[in-house]
Amino acid sequence: MQVSFSERRRILKAANYLELTPLRLYGEEISEENLVTILIPKFQNKFAVRFINPKLKSPMIRLKLDELGSAVWLLIDGKRKVEKIGQHLLEKFGNKIEPVNERLTKFLTGLYEQRYITFQEINKGD
Repeated sequence: MQVSFSERRRILKAANYLELTPLRLYGEEISEENLVTILIPKFQNKFAVRFINPKLKSPMIRLKLDELGSAVWLLIDGKRKVEKIGQHLLEKFGNKIEPVNERLTKFLTGLYEQRYITFQEINKGD
């Protein structure tokens, strides 16, 4: 059974954000500059995928991330917790990313609300 969005939001608010494990929901392209472009299908419906996608120039929406966003996306592997991701970012970017935990949780919340990522702990109810 799939958990509703409001239920997932309630679980997320009750959890310690730094103890959550983010999971990517979409694939990506990585440029030579190590910048990530998230590839999001335009349609999920089987009919639309079969009959409309072939007529489109591109069946994907491309969301380009900046240097910091790309670094976060590449660190999301389904094994690292948010706290570890923050430590890696601090080692890589130093003071440029301070305050790391607040910035990281805000960015991940945005990705989660747009349904680009989910959290392993929330999906345990599925």
